[in-house]
Parts: sequence; structure tokens; C-alpha cells
Amino acid sequence: MSDMDAHLLIVDDDERIRDLLKKFLMRNGFLVTAARDAAHARRVLSGLDFDMIVMDVMMPGEDGVSLTRALRETHTTPILLLTAKGETEHRIAGLEAGADDYLAKPFEPKELLLRINAILRRMPDTPAEETAAKILNLGPIRYDIERGEMWQGEDPVRLTATESQLMKIFSAQPGEPISRAKLVEDLGRDKGQAQERAVDVQITRLRRKIEQDPKQPRYLQTVRGAGYMLAPD
Repeated sequence: MSDMDAHLLIVDDDERIRDLLKKFLMRNGFLVTAARDAAHARRVLSGLDFDMIVMDVMMPGEDGVSLTRALRETHTTPILLLTAKGETEHRIAGLEAGADDYLAKPFEPKELLLRINAILRRMPDTPAEETAAKILNLGPIRYDIERGEMWQGEDPVRLTATESQLMKIFSAQPGEPISRAKLVEDLGRDKGQAQERAVDVQITRLRRKIEQDPKQPRYLQTVRGAGYMLAPD
């Protein structure tokens, strides 16, 4: 996906920040729509599809974490949360709710641009033509490697952009443990314990979608001292 193709939704109750972000991102080739709060964002999302949502956490009424959790029930659109510096609990809560990444305020506009582009690059491409399916079976779950699609029976299992990328990484090396540091690298994120902890959160969320008992995982296993491993049937 190129920058020129991407339509972003900015959600922030601060009009000044909202306008600055909109102008900056439009100058960098994005299509941008802005919403002033969660209720406004819901109305916009009811009629338009977006490639990504950039949303402030602290807003009057429904906050960004709550809206993220609600959107994840029906949307797989990548979500980048903007959090106040030092609000670690909000960042973790946001990831657990389904956000793909977070950025602490104040931030450099260039860093926001880099984060947005990194997330968009992780979005699975739609195949140009039909290809022979390569399927991994995870109990009742089927994962189509070529298409990056997951199904339970006839029902699709919705994956976020980060969960899709994790499945791509694991399905390329089934039965082989992958370290948290390598997962952070393959996801295109900065090195460090904070990002490794964020990967742990993403793994927990992915397990809820593929495991019958996420607390005792059968298919997405923890390998002591080595990382995580996908173990299909």
C-alpha cells in the first residue's frame, strides 16, 4: 500500500492538534478525515472505511481505549493510540484492547509518520490472482498462509494488522521457536524490553482467537528460554 492510497482517520478532542495532524499528514500524501471525539468517530466509521485510525486516548466521554475495544468487535483497521508521556497503564490497556501500536506525547511528527508507514507496511496484501491454498490447521481453526486469512468453520476470524503479521512470521517457520527479540525485529519495531512486553500482549490476544484454553496454549506455545512457537496439527 502506498502513502497516496491510504485514508487515515484522526480522532482527537483537541482542535489545534487535530488540525495540525491533518495538515501534516495531508502534506505527506495521505487522505485524512478528522473526528472530534469517539461519538463523532463512530458516525464517520459507519459510512466510510479507513486504512488506519490514529486516536488520542484521553478524550471526554468515551476514551480511546474503550473505543478501540469496541471497534475490534467489528473492525480490523489498524489503530495507533496517542498517549500522554508516562501513562504506561494506558499504553498496555490500549494494546490489550486491540491497538496495533502507541506513541507517547509529545512526539516528533516525523516519528508519527514513520510509525504509520511501518504499520501500513505490515498490512497483508490482497493476492492479485487465485493461488493454491496452503492451510495450517489449528484444531477447529484454519489459517490460509497465502491469503493471510483465518477461519473457524465458515466464519472468518478477524485479525488485527499486528496479529496478521505475527501469523505470517510464525507460519513461515512452523514448529520452530522464535525469540521475542526476533519477533520485535520482524514486526519492524524498536528494540528493547518495552517492545518485547508489547509482543507478549499481542501473543496473549492472538491466543484468545486460536486456542480453546488460552492459558494452556496448544498451538501457540511458549518455549522456555527460546520464545514462542506455532505448532499446527
